[in-house]
Amino acid sequence: MTHDNPAAGTARRGARPRPGRGRRLFALASAAVFGSTLLTACGSDSSDGLTSLTVGAGGNIYDMPLQVAEANGYFRAQGLKVKLVTLTASTGPAALHADSVQFLHDSPTGFLSAVSKGIPEIAVAADGGGNPLGIVVGKKFAQRHGLTARTPAAQVAKALADSTGGISSANTKAEAGIFLKAHGVDPGEVKWATLPSPAADKAALNSGQIDWFITNEPIPLQVQSGGDGVVVADPDKVPEWSAEQAGYGQFVVAEKSYATDHPEIVTKFVTAVQRATDYMGTHVRAGKDKTLVSVAQKALPGVPAEALRSSLRQVEWPRKVSMTAAGWTSTLGFVRSLDTLAKDPKITSADWTNTYLP
Repeated sequence: MTHDNPAAGTARRGARPRPGRGRRLFALASAAVFGSTLLTACGSDSSDGLTSLTVGAGGNIYDMPLQVAEANGYFRAQGLKVKLVTLTASTGPAALHADSVQFLHDSPTGFLSAVSKGIPEIAVAADGGGNPLGIVVGKKFAQRHGLTARTPAAQVAKALADSTGGISSANTKAEAGIFLKAHGVDPGEVKWATLPSPAADKAALNSGQIDWFITNEPIPLQVQSGGDGVVVADPDKVPEWSAEQAGYGQFVVAEKSYATDHPEIVTKFVTAVQRATDYMGTHVRAGKDKTLVSVAQKALPGVPAEALRSSLRQVEWPRKVSMTAAGWTSTLGFVRSLDTLAKDPKITSADWTNTYLP
């Protein structure tokens, strides 16, 4: 569950470009998504009496709790002034360790990779569940195989055998493989094209170099809304990607020493994030997500409202951001099934805590 990052190339989940209709393709492609450039140490009181924090994020749909907490004033209500900066899977841990950022919004794979390397991080909240992936096929491929958004998963998987699929990381390849194997298709039958970003995936799809690609939402739904492809697999069709089976999808992570030295700040930050996920979960479930979509459009400019709305519904936004041993068991099982980490991921009670929950 590593999330491609627009600024990361092959690291985390990301973004796209193109003149005209495609220029909208996820203007996330640069760190300007959050209007930020790194890196200055924060965590001090500002002139307005608020405590300034810098938070590393991935620039994808999972970051919406941070965006909502900012837009709804939850951070300010806790006395915090938060600046979001876009980091990659490789730069995030280093920035956290250097105190360039005080918190990192991280994926399970990223966090477990850091823990397995002995980096002293601790997960203090789980604010998103599941794996909002999408497989989008090119229009000609869809027509040739009779694929639509409603085509059963087994039929989709069989159509992808002996095709060329685009990936941006080892994780997305493994996640596609989970789907294929669940329906009796050997991932080895697929020709894999490793491309530097979802933008490159889209270009390759349009030129016919690949038949399909897999990445995080809302990119696949955005491609579909632009008429350039059809989303044929998502967490609704692929239960292996769902929160129930894949476990946690995103964490708030801090350096262990920072959490120990600044418990009040950690509690305030986690409190604001929990207010945001509670708000999001309630409004998404009730179908009252107009405000959420508005916030998402500002954070992810150029993405159609319906693509954002559907993407928000593919993530489980918890009322409480607490973690459990059972949740970690599911998460570890999923990450191990990807088989992309150099070391077998393990976690103990020393690596996560509910201490700072409101």
